[in-house]
Amino acid sequence: MTDRLSLEDGFLGLEEQLAPADAPLVRVIPFGLEASVTFGGGTSKGPAAMIAASHEVELFDETLWREPVEAFRVETLVEPSIPAKVEPALDMLASLTDEALKEGAFPIVLGGEHSITPGAIRPFLERYPDLILLHFDAHADLRDGYEGEHYSHAAAIRRCLDAPDLEVVSLGIRNISKEEIPFLEANRHRVHIHWAKDKRNWSLDEIIAPLKDRPIYVTFDVDGLDASLMPATGTPEPGGLFWDDVIPVLEAATKVGKFVGADVNELAPIEGFHGPNFIAAKLAYKIMSLAHCRD
Repeated sequence: MTDRLSLEDGFLGLEEQLAPADAPLVRVIPFGLEASVTFGGGTSKGPAAMIAASHEVELFDETLWREPVEAFRVETLVEPSIPAKVEPALDMLASLTDEALKEGAFPIVLGGEHSITPGAIRPFLERYPDLILLHFDAHADLRDGYEGEHYSHAAAIRRCLDAPDLEVVSLGIRNISKEEIPFLEANRHRVHIHWAKDKRNWSLDEIIAPLKDRPIYVTFDVDGLDASLMPATGTPEPGGLFWDDVIPVLEAATKVGKFVGADVNELAPIEGFHGPNFIAAKLAYKIMSLAHCRD
């Protein structure tokens, strides 16, 4: 069995579980993989920064009008010793998410670079043939590898889409390379991109239509947020999403489908600058809250 942090040291820094003993379990999996970053570094420190910042997150949710953590128990794994190479690291992460699912827990992985997602999602693909990926990001991540690394963070969604039946709904995209376009155009039936440049005209109904009655895995690269809000990431991009762009999509998604797992990735903490860490932690809490407080 993988070691757990104490409640006080784990995500949210609880003194005791606020949910009853038979409530659903959320398992927080810190996994600070940093092996293929190509601009700024520091994602290996992202999980610890999110966990520390989560101790300052207010438990009451003004939209759900309750303390959501009263509806689910939270446990946080001790971060494992992660292999230096991406592929064995992803095998390790797949084993951790698989273990969580076998034990009936809701896994949420705190990264680490975005290359974690193809590993984290692997056991979900085995269990849910109709799984759909809800993806927030500045980058399409549809390259077939990058700089010699097949599992590069720049190929995160492409590697997920190696599963031929998987669909993805991507939001906030504002950076795509020429070499990604042929794959995108050949896969329009399962790659649904909502560009950041069009966010003023987004149709929420159109965004969530592919999610209806399906299990949803959420992957949130924090560089999907605007660089003014989230400078603490390796590849920041202007023209991005703000909190009020993101939350309505997450809320609407849980009204038509069901969150079954998630990851929040690409936080590269800036020493002495706590705002981005707090945003990432609050986002993780919001995702787990919506997963368990749908009514």
